[in-house]
Amino acid sequence: MSDRLYYADPSLASFDAHVSDIREVSRTQGRSLWQIALDRSAFYPTSGGQPHDTGTLTATSSGGALLEAPILAVEEDEQGEVWHTTPKPLLAGTAVRGYVDWSRRRDHMQQHSGQHLLSAVVYRQLGAATVSFHLGEMTSTIDLAREAISQEELERVEDAVNEIIAEDRAVTMRTIPREEAEMLLAAGTLHKLPDREGDIRLIEIDDIDLNACGGTHVEATGQIGGLLIRGTERMRQGVRVEFVCGLRAAVTARRDLATLTHAATALSVGRLDVAEAVDRLLAEAKAANKSRQKLTEELAGYHAASLLLQHPLQGDRRLVRLTFTDQDAGYLKLLASRLIASSPQTCALLATTQEEPARVVVAASADLKIDCGSMLREALSAYGLRGGGSSGMAQGQIPKLHLDELFAGLEGRFLNP
Repeated sequence: MSDRLYYADPSLASFDAHVSDIREVSRTQGRSLWQIALDRSAFYPTSGGQPHDTGTLTATSSGGALLEAPILAVEEDEQGEVWHTTPKPLLAGTAVRGYVDWSRRRDHMQQHSGQHLLSAVVYRQLGAATVSFHLGEMTSTIDLAREAISQEELERVEDAVNEIIAEDRAVTMRTIPREEAEMLLAAGTLHKLPDREGDIRLIEIDDIDLNACGGTHVEATGQIGGLLIRGTERMRQGVRVEFVCGLRAAVTARRDLATLTHAATALSVGRLDVAEAVDRLLAEAKAANKSRQKLTEELAGYHAASLLLQHPLQGDRRLVRLTFTDQDAGYLKLLASRLIASSPQTCALLATTQEEPARVVVAASADLKIDCGSMLREALSAYGLRGGGSSGMAQGQIPKLHLDELFAGLEGRFLNP
C-alpha cells in the first residue's frame, strides 16, 4: 500500500516515489486510460467530501528523455490502495517525481478546514450538528440537522468564525487507537467516528473543535483566509448552508461586486441603492401587468363583439373560425370565453401559428350542449396527439401543416352535429 505523505505533511507539493503497479481502466478510439499505484504518494484521493488532487508525474526514460504523465484523478480502492489516473503508462519499478497542483490542494485545505470551523461554531452557538459536507468546484456546503436558520443567526456565526480565523489558532493532527477514540466519543469530546477499524486520525482546532478526519488541512486558522456564508436552502432533513473560504471568498466577493456594479449602472443608481431600485421596478411592473391585463380583457370584449357581427348565424348556430399569427394561447382562451359568453348558439375555432406547433382553442356556448373536450381529444387522436379541457372549452396543439384539416373536420361537426 502507498505511504500517504499528505497525512504527515499536507503542504507537501512534490515528492519522489516508484511505480508499484499499473492497470488499464479504459480504451476509447484506440486511446487508453491507465491507473498507477505508487509506493508513496502525496496525491489525495477523493474521500470524506473532499475531491482528489491533480498534478503530474515525471520520469526519465532510458534514453534520457523526460516523460510527463498528467494525473487526472486519484481514488482509493476497497483494499486501501491509491490509484492515480493518467493517459500515460509508466511501468512498474519506474522512479518518478510527483508534483501536486498546489493551488488546487491549498484551496481544498482552506475549504475543508473552514468547514470544520464553521460546523464547530454552528454547533456551539445553535446546537445544530453537521450531517454532511460537500466541497464543490465553486462553493461548498454543509447540511445541518435544523429546520431553519435566521439571517441574524447566520451573521453571528459568520462573525464568530472569522474572529477565530483572525486569531490564527493552531490546527493540529494526531493519530490514536480506536479504543481511545471510542472513549472520547463516549465522553462527548468527539461527535462521531468513521465506521472502520484501526487507528483514528484526529484534526483539532485549538479550543474549538476535535474531529476524526482523513482530509488535508491548514496548519493554523489564519491560513483559511476568511469565510463567507453565501446563503441557505431548505432541505428535506434540515438546512443546507453554502459557503466559501480563502481565495474563493475573494473571487466570489469580486464577482458579486461586478454584478452589483453592473446592476447599479443599468439602473442609474448607487450600488447601495440597487435593492430599493429593484423593489420599485417590481412594483411598477406589477402595476403595469395589472393594467395590461385589464386592457387585454377590454380588447377581447370589443374583438368578440366585432367578430359576432362579422359572423352571422348559419341556421341555428354561429361559427367563428380564425387563425392568428401574432397572438398567444392566453389571448385565444380569453377571446373564446368572451365569444361564447356574449352570444348563444355560438361556436369558436381559434388557433395561433405564432409558434410551432400551432395552439388550438375550441369553445361552444352552453345552450348548444357540445362537449368540446371530448370532441377535440377525438379529433387530435387521429394525429397521435392529445388535447384537454371542459365541455365548454378545450385546447391542444397540432403541427401547422395539419391545422386546416383539423379545423375543417371540427367545423363540420359543429355545424352538422
